[in-house]
Amino acid sequence: MRTPILSQSRRVRPASVRPLTHQPGDNLRGAGIMTLCMVTFGLNDTVMKFVAQDLPLYQAITLRGLFVMVFIAVVAPRLGGLSLRIPPGARRPMAWRMVGEIASTILFLNALQHMAMGDLSAIMQALPLVVMVAAALFFGETLGWRRIGAVIAGFGGVLLILRPGGEVFGPWAVVAVGAMAMVALRDLATRGFGRDISSATVAFYAATGVMLSGLVISLGQGWAMPSLAQILLLALGAAFLTVGYVTAVASMRVGEISYVAPFRYTSLLVAILMGLVVFGEWPDLWTWAGSGLVVAAGTYTIWREAQIGKVR
Repeated sequence: MRTPILSQSRRVRPASVRPLTHQPGDNLRGAGIMTLCMVTFGLNDTVMKFVAQDLPLYQAITLRGLFVMVFIAVVAPRLGGLSLRIPPGARRPMAWRMVGEIASTILFLNALQHMAMGDLSAIMQALPLVVMVAAALFFGETLGWRRIGAVIAGFGGVLLILRPGGEVFGPWAVVAVGAMAMVALRDLATRGFGRDISSATVAFYAATGVMLSGLVISLGQGWAMPSLAQILLLALGAAFLTVGYVTAVASMRVGEISYVAPFRYTSLLVAILMGLVVFGEWPDLWTWAGSGLVVAAGTYTIWREAQIGKVR
């Protein structure tokens, strides 16, 4: 029988919590890696938003994807090697993951063209809550009433950010929510991978899928002759994205999740800072309030999951 979503016991440990043996200093190293991950993702977003002002979006996605594929192939030996053969048991999760990766990239970058970076990032901060609820629905992981309350509070924060009738709310805000849902699909599909498939292989297939999708769509959008500066910027964005791919995996393998995971919210600070410095964007009071609620709810759920794991 499937485990109920709402746990009747405080001592039920979520399936996603796996105890690891940690060494002194692992928490600080893990926090540093997570921060680097969020900074590089934010810098990549900044590059793409800047370049897509003058270069067709899907052409930019295609060119960046080519660079990412090369960079991943270069660093693959340090990530367990690169294999183009997908084990039979990983083919279905890989297919779903690529659907999530491609859809989330296209939706996110389209929203990024039309929204302030801080507003978009604030909406995306609800991702851990969405993944947690989806894991309960589809994987039978249990949620106590405290974490369900945190989810409700976090989604309330998203509504504060969106606030129908306000400046942020509009079709592109809906696209941003769709991007968040697709990232959740990607992350849940990743759980289906065993240790027989390397992180480099997963990242390479993701980059290839995004690049090919961008190429196909770009044929209808048209191409423009990129300048040398645009090519160099896309190469720089690809380098940031590659570092983000690598550190995203490493950050979850070093230190305690309850200590490391909250540092993912530094991405919001990076987005706000880059939006202000590069594009002159500044979130309003409602976005700040909603962001604070979402971050607080997400941090609490991470802490609560770790506490349940310790009791167990």
